[in-house]
Amino acid sequence: MKSVSLKSALTAAIKAARAAGQVMHDNWHKPKRVNSAEAHDIKLELDVRCQKLIEKTLATAFPQIPVLGEEGSTGNVNAAYRWVVDPIDGTVNYFFGMPHAAVSIALQAKSDGWRVTSGGKKHPAHRAGNLVTRHAPHVSVVAVIYDPFTGEIWTTIKGEPTRLNGKIVRVSRRAKIEEAVIAMGFSKSQDNLNKSIPHMIRLSRRAKKIRIMGSAALELVYVASGRLDAYIERTINLWDVAAGALLVENAGGEFYTLPAPNGKMRMCADNGKLRKKLQLGSLLR
Repeated sequence: MKSVSLKSALTAAIKAARAAGQVMHDNWHKPKRVNSAEAHDIKLELDVRCQKLIEKTLATAFPQIPVLGEEGSTGNVNAAYRWVVDPIDGTVNYFFGMPHAAVSIALQAKSDGWRVTSGGKKHPAHRAGNLVTRHAPHVSVVAVIYDPFTGEIWTTIKGEPTRLNGKIVRVSRRAKIEEAVIAMGFSKSQDNLNKSIPHMIRLSRRAKKIRIMGSAALELVYVASGRLDAYIERTINLWDVAAGALLVENAGGEFYTLPAPNGKMRMCADNGKLRKKLQLGSLLR
């Protein structure tokens, strides 16, 4: 596949995110059809509808690029480029009428041990930017996260600043845990609870505040914007973080990951000053 114009890809991703976000906002207070419900999660018909709208919008501009999404995939997701999409990140919040959910879209390029900059140059990949799944290694090169309830849209291209509604944003400078606001999340398996709860209790006693907010995409862009100082998850999917990771990095922060079973990952996103001080070794193992 020929190289992709990242600026054109960003334009397409913004258009797709805004379109899906409009559907989310229009249906916020309407009854919602549940496709499936688990003990701690919900899948809506709107999840599928929004992803199909995103796929259609992206395919209009880039018909050759496949989509790896929470609601299914199209084409060969091991291709040189792929979109990674979470159409509604924070579905449970959204279902219960809480306006804390977002659209997340990333364009990834196959890294093959290299990371790609906005100018098309290649450099050795580093851990934070090299999101590796059970599929081929890819690195995020374009990222868009849109909150349709606040009208806030975070955008970036690899190697360029993170912008919120066009204005450059940066991570916080807080370097003391006692001054930090930290978000946490964890799946509800017994193992995750056993590993996560002790750390949450420990950090609750030290940090300014702990928050559990229910949208990985928004927690990541809150770190990128300096609203949060760190965000920790023990088990998370690629589509939850593919866009947010790049937005954090390009805002001056760090996105640290380790592999977890079943293609998932363990992660800590922070302002670059806190991760080691948080002492998360046993949590991220």
